Amino acid sequence: PSRMDFNVKKFASGAGLFFTRAVQFTEEKLGQAEKTELDAHFENLLSRADCTKLWTEKIYRQTEALLQPNPSARIEEFLYEKLDRKAPSRVTNGELLGQYMTDAAKEFGPGTPYGGTLIEVGECERRLGAAEREFLQTSAISFLTPLRNFLEGDWRTISKERRLLENLRLDLDACKTRLKKAKVAEAKAAVSAMCRCPEGHQHASSSCFQAEHELRVAQTEFDRQAEVTRLLLEGISSTHVNHLRCLHEFVEAQAAYYKQCHFHMQELQKELGSVIRLLPLRLPDAFALNSTNSAASACSASEGPVETDTLKIEEVQAPATGSRKAKVLYDYDAADSSELSLLADELITVYTVPGMDCDWLMGERGNQRGKVPVTYLELLS
Repeated sequence: PSRMDFNVKKFASGAGLFFTRAVQFTEEKLGQAEKTELDAHFENLLSRADCTKLWTEKIYRQTEALLQPNPSARIEEFLYEKLDRKAPSRVTNGELLGQYMTDAAKEFGPGTPYGGTLIEVGECERRLGAAEREFLQTSAISFLTPLRNFLEGDWRTISKERRLLENLRLDLDACKTRLKKAKVAEAKAAVSAMCRCPEGHQHASSSCFQAEHELRVAQTEFDRQAEVTRLLLEGISSTHVNHLRCLHEFVEAQAAYYKQCHFHMQELQKELGSVIRLLPLRLPDAFALNSTNSAASACSASEGPVETDTLKIEEVQAPATGSRKAKVLYDYDAADSSELSLLADELITVYTVPGMDCDWLMGERGNQRGKVPVTYLELLS
């Protein structure tokens, strides 16, 4: 019973203190009570800390979304982390796409042009996926983890000490208010003592002495807590230095990742370029340049392609209609004088010539003219 009485008294005391602070805070907001103001430097430290927390949180959340766009996957990783368990390894989209392409190539036949190309592209996609996995792991360790440690560690400590400082400030201001009231009461009692009421004056002096003592204690506690909080807030500068180093590491990881991707894609383009040049592809119907010449340009089983030396480039004339613009997809070096060398991304004019192999078109660039492979072009409407 005595222990229960103690707990009840402790609870009542805590509730009373909370109520007193709430009253003090409300009176301050209404302008009915004085408020101890912090110095300008301290206020600047508070503002800087709030700003740091706000933007660190935003950067952290958006970096999370960048590295893992799937919200469900982020929640799953969060739960595993909170349960202190290692999240299962997740296949990247690039690795999964590469696997699908490889499986498709087995079905279509790896020896076919399409199957062989699927294998090449699939291998590249797997390498891109592996590079992405490494980038995600590096970024999580070097960038996300330090930001999260600040938000869940340092900032929580700062917030706790700030709340304690605010409570002590409210207690300090409440003591100042009580001392003022005690002094007013003492002054009134002094007047009463002159009117032959010494007991009242003695009681008022005792209350005033008690209020002064409480104020000194409250001031000491407030000053001590203000110093602790100030030191924590000044530590934000060290946080900025640490986050700056982490940011540099994130940029380095990102640059290395994109460099790897660029290298893999360049190698793939070279490989595909050499393969495409050897493929006996036909010009798709959708690329037919005009209906009048389509019959003459189509390859048939009974009519093979005309020998190169029978086609005199200088005698070829551009048709009045049917020519189109085309964008060059890859660099191409002419094998002989009948062909036109190409540079990737340039625009040329193309048209069909009766009797020419259907894998080729006649191309013009200014005064230059020559055969160009269809597979190196993107015909524009």
